[in-house]
Amino acid sequence: MTATPLSPADVQRQTGVGDDTLERLAAVVALLGKWQRRINLVGAGTLADVWRRHVLDSAQLLPLIGPGARRLVDLGSGAGFPGLVLAVLGVPEVHLVESDGRKCAFLAEAARAAGARVTIRHARIESLPPEAFDAVTARALAPLPDLLDMAEKFIAPHTICVFPKGRDARRELTESQKNWMMTATEIPSRTDSEGMILKLEGILRRHGR
Repeated sequence: MTATPLSPADVQRQTGVGDDTLERLAAVVALLGKWQRRINLVGAGTLADVWRRHVLDSAQLLPLIGPGARRLVDLGSGAGFPGLVLAVLGVPEVHLVESDGRKCAFLAEAARAAGARVTIRHARIESLPPEAFDAVTARALAPLPDLLDMAEKFIAPHTICVFPKGRDARRELTESQKNWMMTATEIPSRTDSEGMILKLEGILRRHGR
């Protein structure tokens, strides 16, 4: 059975955000609907339940990152999920990395509409110099082994990686542990009954590679 789409009020109840924050998130959603007609920002089938599939799906990461994460990088940010939403919710410094210029244009307009202070990095991930962040996020970008290779240059001993994953999460985690040492926590997704969020800490590449 298909779940009834969530309304903005539903998401407000589940996240506890204030009216002002909800209005800022609504501004992102409104622009997404307009831009989606011109460029493919998200899966067309997800727009009917956009507040669940994109807003709540992003917002559920905030408590996992924790209040100590002041600098966050979102890899392959696309339409800004989860990075732009996390900036609206109060993460002080968010960097959105996106190689597609049209998506960067959307991110810039959406950030202005939502009053979100973000840094948009129009670049391929591999072209960026190493830089440590408190938190790294990415959604639907790559399998975990490849994702950790991409994220390595942004990871310091204190960095937390928070990656929403689908039904293959445990297999990807097992494969990653061949080359990486880490403390992994599996958190059930609030928006996908088959998905989970992987929270990774103490990430260190194993020697011999």
